[in-house]
Amino acid sequence: MSVNALAYSQYQKTSIVTGAPEKMLLMLYDGAIKNIIIAKKAIKDKDINLAHEKIIKTEDILAELMSTLNMDYEVSLGLFALYEYLIYQLVEANYKKDIDLLAEVEGFLSELRKTWAEAIQIIKTAPVSESSSPGQLPSKTINVKG
Repeated sequence: MSVNALAYSQYQKTSIVTGAPEKMLLMLYDGAIKNIIIAKKAIKDKDINLAHEKIIKTEDILAELMSTLNMDYEVSLGLFALYEYLIYQLVEANYKKDIDLLAEVEGFLSELRKTWAEAIQIIKTAPVSESSSPGQLPSKTINVKG
């Protein structure tokens, strides 16, 4: 591995470890979507081992997303169930090497990523009230359509 490649690899690791939670969330979604795209191509190319590896990595990302949910909020219950469903679809897609199932999961993840990105942008641009402190959600209700 070249010096530049090693430096870039270290930069990536550092950015993940020191990144803001919202940035890390979007990075997880990006990684899952990228893995699915690679897995679909691998299935088309009959590279079953690569497809398997990328599907498993996507399952791991979804498991990580599930483990970080704060179950005190009702929305977390819905996300947990959706992540469970997506993992089930990935297991089926891996077993059957089914590109259509992978496309379904990719669609869900793309929509979730888009919704989270919009929510993060809304929160970042929302005025901070006097009663809230930095890093705390604004006290007004924000409706996010997704």
